[in-house]
Amino acid sequence: MSPAVIFNIHLALGYVPWLLCFAAYIWPKLKSMGPIEAQRAIAALHSFRFFGLVFLIPGVTGPDLSAGFASFAAYGDFATGLLAMLALLAVARPAIFWPLTVAFNVVGMVDLVGDYYHGVVLDLPGQAGQLGATYAIPIIYVPLLMITHVAAFYLLARSRRRQLAAT
Repeated sequence: MSPAVIFNIHLALGYVPWLLCFAAYIWPKLKSMGPIEAQRAIAALHSFRFFGLVFLIPGVTGPDLSAGFASFAAYGDFATGLLAMLALLAVARPAIFWPLTVAFNVVGMVDLVGDYYHGVVLDLPGQAGQLGATYAIPIIYVPLLMITHVAAFYLLARSRRRQLAAT
């Protein structure tokens, strides 16, 4: 099996255990929380996305990793992480917390979709070995990030529907 095929299998299967875990343990807990608490838990996870800057460190990734992929992934993660941290700092002020929550989820989702797009366009599976120590990020971490962004948007929409119904 070629490295590109293995990478694609890893990408696809990376979602399976997270979806199973999310459905069994995380989603029931998030649904039972209040809107702020649920979004706060999701923001806490995404606040670690500053780690994406690792794609820019020579020696951590291979020298031939596409700069287009590495820089987009690194700065998208960094921006998302900073916005998530700001949301966490603003949790006591809902007028600031909610816009920051929406912002980190929009920026984070755009980052992940953009990373998938760049990965296809720049043949990331063909360069999988160039990911070096960062290989685990798209395989293990990104599926959970994508799942929690979808959950965050669902919870935001549900909260908004409840607010509208109450008026």
